[in-house]
Amino acid sequence: MIQNPILPGFCPDPSIIRVGNDYYIANSSFEWWPGVKIYHSKDLKHYEQLPSPLNRLSQLNMIGEGDSCGVWAPDISWNGEYFWLIYTDVKTRTGGLFNTHNYLVKSKDIRGGWSEPVYLNSSGFDPSVFHDTDGKMYIVNMINNFKGILVQEYDPVQECLVGEAKNVFPGTGSGYTEGPHIYHIGEYYYLLMAEGGTGYDHMVTMARAKSIWGPYEEDPGNPVLTSDIENPDELQRCGHADIVCTQNGEWYMVHLCSRPPMGSRQCVLGRETAIQKMVWNEEGWLRMACGGNFGQWETEEPEGLAEYTFPEEAEKDYGRDEFDIESVAHGKCSGDFEDNTGKNRCVESGLNSAEGDDKLEKDKLVASDYLDVRYTALRQPYDSYTSLTERPGYLRLYGQESLNSCYNVSLVARRQMERHVQVETCVEFTPTCREQMAGLAYMYDTGNFYLLVKTRDEEFGNQTLDLKSPAKLRLIKSDHFDVTDVVQEISIPEETPLFLRVVTTQEGLYAKFFYSLDGKEYKELAELPTKILTDEQSDGFTGAHFGMYCHDMTGLRRYADFDYFEMKLC
Repeated sequence: MIQNPILPGFCPDPSIIRVGNDYYIANSSFEWWPGVKIYHSKDLKHYEQLPSPLNRLSQLNMIGEGDSCGVWAPDISWNGEYFWLIYTDVKTRTGGLFNTHNYLVKSKDIRGGWSEPVYLNSSGFDPSVFHDTDGKMYIVNMINNFKGILVQEYDPVQECLVGEAKNVFPGTGSGYTEGPHIYHIGEYYYLLMAEGGTGYDHMVTMARAKSIWGPYEEDPGNPVLTSDIENPDELQRCGHADIVCTQNGEWYMVHLCSRPPMGSRQCVLGRETAIQKMVWNEEGWLRMACGGNFGQWETEEPEGLAEYTFPEEAEKDYGRDEFDIESVAHGKCSGDFEDNTGKNRCVESGLNSAEGDDKLEKDKLVASDYLDVRYTALRQPYDSYTSLTERPGYLRLYGQESLNSCYNVSLVARRQMERHVQVETCVEFTPTCREQMAGLAYMYDTGNFYLLVKTRDEEFGNQTLDLKSPAKLRLIKSDHFDVTDVVQEISIPEETPLFLRVVTTQEGLYAKFFYSLDGKEYKELAELPTKILTDEQSDGFTGAHFGMYCHDMTGLRRYADFDYFEMKLC
């Protein structure tokens, strides 16, 4: 059996394709950089995370965008020559007029070499690409203010939309019609949609027509998939789906879901990706193979597909990163590492596998080339404020704006994937004033977070390093931008490395914060509720993250050095 969710923690709005014996899933990334997460599988059960396709500001510029804006509901497709990725860059999501810009990129290699984006339209979000059996391409998106589903032909030679844009279907009446995908199966064009909103009434619905332009008839069995909201122990918020056919003719649906603990409806893990086996009934409608229409915790494995694991993946999900550039670079320079241009970076920088052990042109190395693809940042690449070479064996962060900013924030983070985790880091930092701080962040977005940081308490705004004014440890809470200290500041030694730890408890509903001066004896500061780190409390669409953080409001970009970052189950 396949256990759900298949992609735990902040992996919403899945789109899936099969290319030969390989399956690929693309997920929304919202304001988190780089844009779009892509996962690879050979058995629909085990997955590896691939490099993100939107890794240049020319493809995606989210600086200044609000929380839970950015990349919404990407769709991935394949036409036999190119991978196509379509996505929405949401600039604003408040008020009556959203600013939702749709773009299209392509690549012959899903692991890199993605093109510059082609602008399509701004009429709505959740776009998808449909490749018809006659070779024509169509762009499908919901219409802003949920007015229906828009279809328009796309010319890949001219790289633009052509012909009339037509509203082909108004929705089933369940409201919030979005997330459209079209499939040409047999004599019908099937339209798969997400409806009901992204909360606990979320669902998947279907309609069909004998022409792509309609008229579409509704599935009399709608919704195809939803959640048993009366049973809090079951998967919740099931919706926003895509379907795929295996090599052996079996059908599967990937969909969004959530795991609220203890019936609390506080989803600190955000929206995740699950999978269900599907069948077509005698009337030609899609149904769950197990019967009913509620998302299930497990589903049947595909027949005839050998189990295929990625052994290195388990170590990457949970483990300790030492930021050892020498050993990482050696592995990267062994002939198997290429950047997004398809070129070997070691060769490009004058290194080869024989030289990799002895010589590194460190001024040409950037953190994103060597840190694992699971690391993420807010709104822009972290290379502009990080270094793995200034102090070998450490990740250096140069301080910028505070975490309340939507612009230049120095944060390198990982998403929370399970309810019970322990996250730990060690930071060395010498602040000169209260406007400089560095440490561990446990956050949802710019307005909702906890910070466990080293800073300084100075007198009369004096920014000169004065040992009479001791360094301080602060535990800070931001609840919808209301920033307060949770506990009284603690004086700590100046030069001693500071070990910081967060442990989630009570099914993830609470988190304990600890510190240590020697990495052995830890002192607990507080146990705090995590409800501010949830979709429900934050009015967002992402999930909780842990990250290494540094800010310097003096503008001097004072840096902090992080010795390691560790995440493990507990």
